[in-house]
Amino acid sequence: MTGYELDEIMTVRWPLIMRRVMADGSDKWLMGFVRSIARHAKRPSWRPTPRQEQVMRRLVVEMSTMPGMGGEVIERG
Repeated sequence: MTGYELDEIMTVRWPLIMRRVMADGSDKWLMGFVRSIARHAKRPSWRPTPRQEQVMRRLVVEMSTMPGMGGEVIERG
């Protein structure tokens, strides 16, 4: 995962993933994982392990295919 990809995931996608996982609340392991990643990502030198990266990418893909997670643009007129 490049630094650019990691920055994009953590600033744009991860907050949405965290909200969705926490709102669901059914998977305690996943809730701990998304919190842990958010906590680790605050350190500038942190990079995900290969396993963390695999789970993160899977979550990004899963969340982007869910209804309401497409990132629609809202125009105000």
